[in-house]
Amino acid sequence: MSASQHGQGGGRPTGLHVATIAYGGLLWDAYLDFVDDPRRSRSFRARIRFERTAPDGTAVTAETAVIVIEDSYEEAVAKVRAMDDRQLQALLRSALPDGDT
Repeated sequence: MSASQHGQGGGRPTGLHVATIAYGGLLWDAYLDFVDDPRRSRSFRARIRFERTAPDGTAVTAETAVIVIEDSYEEAVAKVRAMDDRQLQALLRSALPDGDT
């Protein structure tokens, strides 16, 4: 089953919510977004997207590169859900532009 069969169709991906973490005094939601790669159709590749709501109500988003590559959807989800807050905070910090929180 491909990532697109798990709700990752065209348009903005919905992602799978995997955690809520605190960083910089703010709460961030972490989502696992699967990316189709026609050259590697038998692997499940995903990035982690972080989102929070800014004071003006707009969404603030940061995402990693594709960092999860597993043989199954379940293994990819389990790998990210096994990450602790410290690991997710480090990934968020690396995905944010300098000076952003």
